[in-house]
Amino acid sequence: MEATNACLASDDSLGIPKDVPDIRPQLIPFTGELAAVGEVVRLLSEAGGRPLLVGGCVRDALLGIHAKDVDVEVYGLEPKAIESALRKSFAVIHVGAAFGVLKIKGHPIDVSLPRRENQIGSGHRDFAIEGDPKMSPAEAATRRDFTVNALLWDPRSGELIDPWGGVADLAAKRLRHVSDKFAEDPLRVLRAMQFAARFEFTVAPETIALCATLTPNEISPERVYEEWCKLLLRGVKPSAGLDFLHACGWSRFFPELHAVVGVAQDPEWHPEGDVWKHTALCLDAFAAERLGDEKEDLIVGWAVLLHDLGKATCSKVESDGRIHAYGHEQAGEPIARIFLERMTQHREIIDSVLPLVRWHAAPYELWKAQAGDAGVRRLAAKVGRIDRLIRVDNADRKGRGTYFPANEVSPQGAWLSEKAHALAVTANAPKRLALGRHLIALGHSPQPWFSAALDAAFEAQLDGGFTDEAGGIEWLKSWVKSQGK
Repeated sequence: MEATNACLASDDSLGIPKDVPDIRPQLIPFTGELAAVGEVVRLLSEAGGRPLLVGGCVRDALLGIHAKDVDVEVYGLEPKAIESALRKSFAVIHVGAAFGVLKIKGHPIDVSLPRRENQIGSGHRDFAIEGDPKMSPAEAATRRDFTVNALLWDPRSGELIDPWGGVADLAAKRLRHVSDKFAEDPLRVLRAMQFAARFEFTVAPETIALCATLTPNEISPERVYEEWCKLLLRGVKPSAGLDFLHACGWSRFFPELHAVVGVAQDPEWHPEGDVWKHTALCLDAFAAERLGDEKEDLIVGWAVLLHDLGKATCSKVESDGRIHAYGHEQAGEPIARIFLERMTQHREIIDSVLPLVRWHAAPYELWKAQAGDAGVRRLAAKVGRIDRLIRVDNADRKGRGTYFPANEVSPQGAWLSEKAHALAVTANAPKRLALGRHLIALGHSPQPWFSAALDAAFEAQLDGGFTDEAGGIEWLKSWVKSQGK
């Protein structure tokens, strides 16, 4: 690709001001923690540098998205001069001493030199990186991944520097790689996945073709996990990310998920198509109703992504011609475990997701059977939080294309929510009311039979045999007597 310089400060259609009369950044209404951007720009300019806002903050501003952090790239100043200028008003923290990256303490602002990267080996980590204040903005932008991330803005003049056609790609809602240097870090394929989901962008055919030549072999599991989390937590249309992943062939590097591609479903119950399509639509439904609680959304998002993995091994055509996947919930649990443990050892996440995969069909089954309180309590004990399971069920239901209207309330979800609320098990599993200390208080020293007694007591509690601690103690007395202990 050839770089083309463009100053688009007078283009009203992009919301860029014609005149910027003073030092204040005009592209983004910086307030709160970002109000310090203007002072950063002033200090660096007075020291003789040219500070430019770069990357995501410029992209987001042009999309009408408020920036949460800002990257400032400084041209024409050496690292010591940059630090000296900033310390007149701020405390700074070195995060990249080798190539001149400074964080403004107390503010989500990074200040850096334009960087030059030279590959010194075959791996994506094998790079020598050095800051070079003499580089041109166009040259510095070649190290960026996508054209929409290779935009620079001068807050003093209002000049938008667009060396690689990023503005046109933003207007077309298109992700396109800047140069062949894209291939030096295969993680960028997964960045394309989550960017496509976040901004509802399509990926340019030439970028898909380049991604298809890459493999994730040298990417650390932690970095892979992080990009998937961004898809789940920030994707507006996660299906766009999955569509790209399949189009460039990278779904095969996640074999448990790739296995559901082409797995047919009964067309009457699932008119949307195969399990891959269903999963993608379920994720879109989940994304439309995220809570904004990162932990809760991540657990439910992973469960929605993985809930039907078992269909790859359980689906078959019955004698009546109908397609069924009996037992896929149970079969999917160990498959989901393999998928997650390949990327992360975050035990709380894994241990919270797997029961949701295992029991994702339970809301419908309990509602269909009009199960009693004991069934709801037992389900709460299995999944930990019924409110999470209801969210998975809701996404599963809405991921069936035209079968259910998007705004229709899930009857099983509403029923289960009401029952769980009445039993106080919506957001927590039932707590054991009969404990070992109660047996000791009754005069028994710790014995191997304690476990059997307490497990039996918990089963009785779930069945409604008692509802408070006093009732649990009386139940233990009766059990001990009946067992001759």
